[in-house]
Amino acid sequence: MAAETVSSPSSPDAPSALPVLPLDDEVVLPGMVVPLDLSDSEVRAAVEAAQAAAGTTPGKPRVLLVPRIDGTYAATGVLGTVEQVGRLADGDPGALVRARSRVRIGAGTTGPGAALWVEGTRVAENVPEPLPGHVTELMKEYKALATTWLKKRGAWQVVDRVQAIDDVAALADNSGYSPFLTTEQKVELLETADPVARLKLATQHLRDHLAEQDVAETIAKDVQEGVDKQQREFLLRRQLEAVRKELRDLGGEKDGEESDDYRARVEAADLPEKVREAALKEVDKLERSSDQSPEGSWIRTWLDTVLELPWNTRTEDAYDIQGAKAVLDAEHSGLADVKERITEYLAVRKRRTERGLGVIGGRRGGAVLALVGPPGVGKTSLGESVAHAMGREFVRVALGGVRDEAEIRGHRRTYVGALPGRIVRAIKEAGSMNPVVLLDEIDKVGSDFRGDPAAALLEVLDPAQNHTFRDHYLEVELDLSDVVFLATANVLEAIPEALLDRMELVRLDGYTEDEKVVIARDHLLPRQLERAGLAAEEVTIDESALRRLAGEYTREAGVRTLERSIARLLRKVAAQHELGERELPFTVGAEDLRALIGRPHHVPESAQDPAERRTAVPGVATGLAVTGAGGDVLFVEASLADPETGAAGLTLTGQLGDVMKESAQIALSFLRSHGAELELPVGDLKDRGVHIHFPAGAVPKDGPSAGVTMTTALASLLSGRLVRTDVAMTGEVSLTGRVLPIGGVKQKLLAAHRAGVTTVIIPKRNEADLDDVPAEVLEKLDVHPVTDVRQVLELALAPADVASDTVPAAA
Repeated sequence: MAAETVSSPSSPDAPSALPVLPLDDEVVLPGMVVPLDLSDSEVRAAVEAAQAAAGTTPGKPRVLLVPRIDGTYAATGVLGTVEQVGRLADGDPGALVRARSRVRIGAGTTGPGAALWVEGTRVAENVPEPLPGHVTELMKEYKALATTWLKKRGAWQVVDRVQAIDDVAALADNSGYSPFLTTEQKVELLETADPVARLKLATQHLRDHLAEQDVAETIAKDVQEGVDKQQREFLLRRQLEAVRKELRDLGGEKDGEESDDYRARVEAADLPEKVREAALKEVDKLERSSDQSPEGSWIRTWLDTVLELPWNTRTEDAYDIQGAKAVLDAEHSGLADVKERITEYLAVRKRRTERGLGVIGGRRGGAVLALVGPPGVGKTSLGESVAHAMGREFVRVALGGVRDEAEIRGHRRTYVGALPGRIVRAIKEAGSMNPVVLLDEIDKVGSDFRGDPAAALLEVLDPAQNHTFRDHYLEVELDLSDVVFLATANVLEAIPEALLDRMELVRLDGYTEDEKVVIARDHLLPRQLERAGLAAEEVTIDESALRRLAGEYTREAGVRTLERSIARLLRKVAAQHELGERELPFTVGAEDLRALIGRPHHVPESAQDPAERRTAVPGVATGLAVTGAGGDVLFVEASLADPETGAAGLTLTGQLGDVMKESAQIALSFLRSHGAELELPVGDLKDRGVHIHFPAGAVPKDGPSAGVTMTTALASLLSGRLVRTDVAMTGEVSLTGRVLPIGGVKQKLLAAHRAGVTTVIIPKRNEADLDDVPAEVLEKLDVHPVTDVRQVLELALAPADVASDTVPAAA
């Protein structure tokens, strides 16, 4: 390729000074013939200037066609000859111009007329002769692509003309007629002087356009097929409706009527908008499914479940705070913490409703409480009382032994026999969206290969999430934010920490003896009289008999065994009356209990003969512990082996955990290091084996709170001084003799009170926990907070003058 300046104007293809004809946002390539509108002043000026110049030079008038893009002239233009001047098809004046060759624009010059004149330099285009093979292949490819595109447009008359072009430059410039090329692409073709490079560009542009066209045709075809399918489906549905109408008129069609019935039920039901949309989609599927399809029965079951749920049904809360408190007091004695929490909830709920704050951020004011306590203290029955006090529906969900996560969140509908989870079923059973749901025995939930139900409960019991709870079976959002959840558990440690964090913990630590008597008199006795078929005036039980039943015949944190004892007592009286052995009415006194139901099962240590008490020998101390049934009294026995027959060391029995074993080691180490200070014969501890036993060996035990008890038992054994019978103790001991705090103080003091203990030793740092202990229990107990184990020994060990003379060598 080369450029040369042509000074002689004798040849029509030899440009020199030329008038500029600007083309706004248009590009003309050599070989093209274009009509131009002379009504444009710049176009008319260029043509007139060319005509004026043609009068002095041979040949047709010549103009320089220059693209003007956004007001900027291109660096390369095209020499054009004005072939004809006349009128265009619309009647406006016009000129027909033929583009001949590329011209590189030079400096401006002068000329006749009002047009802009510039010097032009023709761009030479060199094409090798003969054509190389790759250029020939390129020409064939371009012609093939152009033929394909022209055939798609129906331009059959142009195909032969394109096929007849043999010049590389002319073939490349022929792409200027392509309407799909952008102005930038045409300028690039104009400014590319090399014919082969220009043909490559034209081929690439044509190839890209055909690819885009194929994609567009594919999309259009898919859209058209979709439209055709919808039209066919619409027509077929109308025909199906007509056929079903005829069959219904003849009494031979049921499924269509059922589908129409479901659609009418969904449209008539008071459903949330999203639930309605999901239900109508399922109705559409039901109408499309065949009679033999199993999917139809699944959809009908799902629709029945959705329509049975009380989506917008809520019971009005009873905002009579005094009345609710009276209901709770009448149905349950004690349990002040729970009653106070429910009263607070109702008070806050009332104030929020009065101020229009019932719904904040899509969430309502529900509550999640965890009632943790030993069996028989009224956790389950309390849930029904709470619902009664609030005026809400009550539903109980038993979680004991549940191991399948689908029990909580439901099964996927793809499974045969799929059902919604227990939470959804509870809402449906309650018939309202704001019931009181009791999740009973939440600490008994297990996990296996089917999932972890406790993990599924995380969303249910989270106030920040449960307004959008999604059951696997329903697959629509269910608002649980207005539900009051009460979870019951016996063992706090068995509840997963993440689940416990979502609940407000309320402890029920058991009843005092006075509370048991009141419960038995006001609740248990009337219920058991009715079950035994006796009237209240026929059988009366004295308060002294009830107190003895609670103190000596039962020893528990709750009242379940007490109620069974009362039932047994009334059955015995009823049977004796039917046999003619006893006349009614009859009053049961404390002295009648043994004859009716046998001997007492639990006699307090203080009531036993001094010689029969466990602490009647050195080496036995009374401790306090917390079990799943509440607080309990725990005895610790220690003995020394004969130095000739027993090996030295420490032996522990009674199913002890690792923590309790370590506590025994600490107690023994403390006495070995401080024995001289305490005036104890610690030399025996080096040569003789020490055996510590916790009776009730079949019951597993663990925890650090028996440290002071083991230390006291060993000190009693070594000193020969008895441990006071009326003293019980609890606390962790350290190697330096410090008494460290423990948990469960309230349960342990209640157990000490039930066992007849009058003096209790607790860690000083647990003194604040005494606020939770009922006042009537504290009045009957002498509680000693201590900081050092030496204080424990001073309080617990009897004086030396009442101790035995010899220390037993072996147990």
